Amino acid sequence: MVIRQLSAPSLKAMIESGQPFEFVDVRTPEERAIAKIEGARLLDKPYHDDLMALDRDTPIVFQCHHGMRSQSAAEYFQEAGFRNLYNLEGGIEAWSRLVDASIPHY
Repeated sequence: MVIRQLSAPSLKAMIESGQPFEFVDVRTPEERAIAKIEGARLLDKPYHDDLMALDRDTPIVFQCHHGMRSQSAAEYFQEAGFRNLYNLEGGIEAWSRLVDASIPHY
């Protein structure tokens, strides 16, 4: 199964639709302090454990700076049996460029 690549505008539409999903930020706390997308939750040990307890069909969107670490995180969860995974292509950088210019670049 392929991890679906989600464009920043598609993620915005997904958020605005009210569709429930987990929104995982795999960056460091320091990066998150610079720029964040509202609703994303930093992947720490407690959140990891919460995610692992979810139904394997739960939609999960992963986000990082440019989309590479989040792709790796999605692959990790895929190996754990999750089937409804998305990677924000271009990461928060794409979100800043295409959706919300108030998000700082770094």
